[in-house]
Amino acid sequence: MAAVDIVNVRKSFGNVEVVHGVDVTINDGEFVILVGPSGCGKTTLLRMIAGLENVTSGEIRIGGQVVNNLPPKSRDIAMVFQNYALYPHLTVAQNMGFSLMLKKASKAEIDSRIAKAAEILGLNPLLERYPRQLSGGQRQRVAMGRAIVRDPKVFLFDEPLSNLDAKLRVAMRAEIKELHRRLATTTVYVTHDQIEAMTMADKIVVMHDGVVEQIGAPLELYDNPANQFVAGFIGSPAMNFLHGTLNLHEGTPHMTLEGGGRVPLGKVPANSDGRPLVLGVRPENLLVAEQGFEVRVGVVEPMGSETQVAAKAGDHSMICLIRDRMIPKTGDALKLAPEPAHVHFFDAETGRRIAVP
Repeated sequence: MAAVDIVNVRKSFGNVEVVHGVDVTINDGEFVILVGPSGCGKTTLLRMIAGLENVTSGEIRIGGQVVNNLPPKSRDIAMVFQNYALYPHLTVAQNMGFSLMLKKASKAEIDSRIAKAAEILGLNPLLERYPRQLSGGQRQRVAMGRAIVRDPKVFLFDEPLSNLDAKLRVAMRAEIKELHRRLATTTVYVTHDQIEAMTMADKIVVMHDGVVEQIGAPLELYDNPANQFVAGFIGSPAMNFLHGTLNLHEGTPHMTLEGGGRVPLGKVPANSDGRPLVLGVRPENLLVAEQGFEVRVGVVEPMGSETQVAAKAGDHSMICLIRDRMIPKTGDALKLAPEPAHVHFFDAETGRRIAVP
């Protein structure tokens, strides 16, 4: 096992810089997820850690050693790819032991490591099968087994679940997390799926347009997003954003929305009377209330334990989650109010979160 340090790393393709001075520290044994939309630079950063892309400037250290100029095979890492990358003409056992065979390890050592990995992943009944005879989930477990057999300092996962169906993705998330718990190997995992990031990571690195927007534990990012991008990306359904001007009326704060409507508020940022702001409220923190602001109900989706309602207040579209057993109808007028302790304020120009005293 080893820590991974990414120090002011930049990557350019020709004259175009796609990763802009990234700094990330991944502690020994930590499970860190790089998350962000397509094209944000997360896979490029992972490939630089693996040695599959050159670093334009900055340093990558694994276990304290600068690895910028080391080939992938010398970095003591193992990578699990999105498309599994299994050899179709080799059995499961041969795929898992292939890297050890290249290193000319003894047959006894290869068999021992394959047996150990197969036991961990439940692959013993499949060892003599070929990849074409396996399901998607089984192939992904074989790819993980091949990584385990190498006993690396660092595991790298490049969107490993994106080719699986929804139910299998949930099951594999649990398997990968359990695997990390058992092996305690430093793990760097790339995904565009923020639900994977929230449920699996010890620490999340949120990337956007080649820069790191915020680093922190899942609930830290959920409860205290640094800016509007992180607030909108982390959480499902996404946070609602209402644009308007904050006003004090007889000492009672509210936000006057662009396009009409007035949202009652509790605590607000200091010296903010008359200031244009963006109000952020998560769907579960919008409550049906007589003293709320009026919205017009659009699509209604009963989900059993809660009802998801798409609605509009003036020009603002939003989602709210109603946990009471009430199901409004499309076209109904509904009054909503944000829970005062769970609102977020963002600067209208910069998108940075504004603290409330």
